[in-house]
Amino acid sequence: MKHRIVVLGAGYAGSHVAGTLARRLSPRDAEITVVNAEPDFVQRLRLHQLAAGQEIEAPLLADVFAGTGVRLRLGRVTGVDPERRAVAVADADGGGELGYDTLVYALGSHFAVNGVPGVAEHAFDVSGRPSALRLRERLAALDTAGGGGNVVVVGDGLTGIETATEIAESRPGLSVTLIARGELGARLSAGARGHLRRACHRLRITVLEHTEVEAVEAARVRCADGTVLAADATVWTAGFAVGPLAAAAGLDVTEHGRIVVDRTMRSVSHPDVYAVGDSAYALGDNGLPLPMSCATAGATGMQAVKTIVGGLSGGKVAHAKLAYVANHISLGRQDGILQMVDGEGLAKNGYVGGRRAARVKALIVWMSLWATSHPTFGMPRRSRRVASAPTASTASPASAASAVAGEKVVA
Repeated sequence: MKHRIVVLGAGYAGSHVAGTLARRLSPRDAEITVVNAEPDFVQRLRLHQLAAGQEIEAPLLADVFAGTGVRLRLGRVTGVDPERRAVAVADADGGGELGYDTLVYALGSHFAVNGVPGVAEHAFDVSGRPSALRLRERLAALDTAGGGGNVVVVGDGLTGIETATEIAESRPGLSVTLIARGELGARLSAGARGHLRRACHRLRITVLEHTEVEAVEAARVRCADGTVLAADATVWTAGFAVGPLAAAAGLDVTEHGRIVVDRTMRSVSHPDVYAVGDSAYALGDNGLPLPMSCATAGATGMQAVKTIVGGLSGGKVAHAKLAYVANHISLGRQDGILQMVDGEGLAKNGYVGGRRAARVKALIVWMSLWATSHPTFGMPRRSRRVASAPTASTASPASAASAVAGEKVVA
């Protein structure tokens, strides 16, 4: 019986893990299935561009995994039962269950409401393709109307900064306001903060610092200091959270729902479950939690692959480098900031700004897409045999049978 590996989610982390495992493990011993709600790969790094009205690539996952032997199951994960080693999936055919021997949890994150009234009902976000497209439609309508609509972006993290500057550059007819809870660009060096302020001034973005949002309404934003802002579109980027599935399954999670993993990306409570990307609460080599980012997705995914391959083949489990070294921020298409950070995650003195930084960010985005679209490139051609294939599954016979139903083998 083949060892069944199920990967939940096909973002940067999940796609990398699935494709690399397919190359590293012999198909005679291992069966790899990817479950994803959408048929195409979402470039989350570029969703603010999509929302602003630009076109971005969205390769079909069937094409991404073509020739790898990876099974693609299109559907939404509705539950995980780690005791039975089964995953519940809802799809157009009614859904079913998938049995697994090893589970890789890579379902990512979504925008966090943070208990602020009206956010869920009235705010837009760029944490997923459907929501980015809804914002795109709204901005296009405002721009077409020619009335100089008001766009309020709440949150001055990297996502908020990139979203505000992209909208302001792509749709100069709209009035953009960026609300910062503290100082604008507080995590950047002094020089980079100055560069950011100049970029906002050039793009005519109004910046409100040290401002707390109290509520979001249909056509306005109310702040704790009494300020009321007219808002034809409110974009919420004030934090991200993971879904409740892991906590509901009984996995050890943080208060924000991220799965607590050890140095090898294995769940500390369920050793046959691995978490990667935004879903994982992993400590970096500096002892600090790794941030939610594409770089973290790559590092945690690489470590999960090394652990799974080493464990199944009876070899040594190697350690990947778990470090966060820089922030790459786009400020529209022709400007950007490259800020290096030290071992404690704090900004180093100095930065790279302008067109050079924009080109670096564009290259990183391109490389991320290329690596995802070519998941087996550069890996050793010699696949490893599983040292001891499982003789029995703790999943029910019905679960095991459904592991084949509804999947598409993209060999």
